[in-house]
Amino acid sequence: MNIKKGDTVKILSGNDKGKTGEVMEIIPKTEKIVVKGVNIRKKHVKPKKQGEEGGIISVECAIHSSKANVVCPKCGKATRIGYTMEKDEKIRVCRKCGAKIK
Repeated sequence: MNIKKGDTVKILSGNDKGKTGEVMEIIPKTEKIVVKGVNIRKKHVKPKKQGEEGGIISVECAIHSSKANVVCPKCGKATRIGYTMEKDEKIRVCRKCGAKIK
């Protein structure tokens, strides 16, 4: 996958199309990502211990990584990721402006 934890991504399709957020978690086995503020679902929680409250909480659920593009820090556009080699090191670059992506 081209997306890393901490990247800012823009959602390309689905109910949250057009939203941007930071990647909080990556699940490589299923090629899914969890993005902050995107794909929010309600979860019913029972109280585990005596005195603890149960209730309904909002949780960010995973989406497929193909539904998101990385936002370039220089040009600010959602772009695909390219790779270049510098001193035996593989570096991610923006396909639109050519800027390095951390």
